[in-house]
Amino acid sequence: MNVKHQSWIPGNFKSVPDTGRTAQHDVVQHGWTPITTTTSVLGVVFESGVALAADTLTSYGSMACFQNNPRILTVNQNIIVAAAGEYSDYQFIRDVVEDKVRTEKSLNDGISMKPKALHTWLSRVLYNRRTKMKPLWSTFLVAGVQNDVPFLGEVDKLGTAFVDEQIASGYGAYLALPLMRKAIDEKREKLNSKLTKDEAIDLLKKCMEVLYYRDARSHDKYQIGIVTKDSVEIQNLTLKPRWEVAKLVQGYE
Repeated sequence: MNVKHQSWIPGNFKSVPDTGRTAQHDVVQHGWTPITTTTSVLGVVFESGVALAADTLTSYGSMACFQNNPRILTVNQNIIVAAAGEYSDYQFIRDVVEDKVRTEKSLNDGISMKPKALHTWLSRVLYNRRTKMKPLWSTFLVAGVQNDVPFLGEVDKLGTAFVDEQIASGYGAYLALPLMRKAIDEKREKLNSKLTKDEAIDLLKKCMEVLYYRDARSHDKYQIGIVTKDSVEIQNLTLKPRWEVAKLVQGYE
């Protein structure tokens, strides 16, 4: 491969969105730190699909600034994507993905994007931006069903990608992920089976409630996205907090 003439860079094997070129002597830098951020996003695989959960709050520093910013995206009939981190970076990826979906529909060849393909493409996009020292400050969860098999994968701002049956980002990795693993392990040990759809939804509701009590950047309004081989559903939910649990917190008087 002729590196010099093809301007090859790491992570550029796949088509990635053009972010423009910076002038040679331009000292203005953009995107070094996230500004308007979102918190944890959760995902869990159940017997016939995948469920994602994320609240709708976008914080400006420590201020709960925008309280109605959904971040679960329906890509097509078998893929949903959720994001955590810088909200504008999620909006950028959302616009690019929606453009890819429109292009596929215009071809009218009966072929639609698959969750594994989108997961791989996102890993290349984020790694490409990392190598340019202009990372997208976001973590993405890709959920879908491919060949009747549920798929759940994560891609972080460095382009690191992996697949698992339960994934949580942010504070959810410390507070919610243990609860999710425990529920899945108990169901596997007792009944040698996976969670049902209703059990997965109830589990995510429990995790979102725990995060609302313990994570100062979380919100009581949230969404749960469910994808199966037959449908995609987004539920808008609101917590009913029980603050009597505050009496159980000791040592902070």
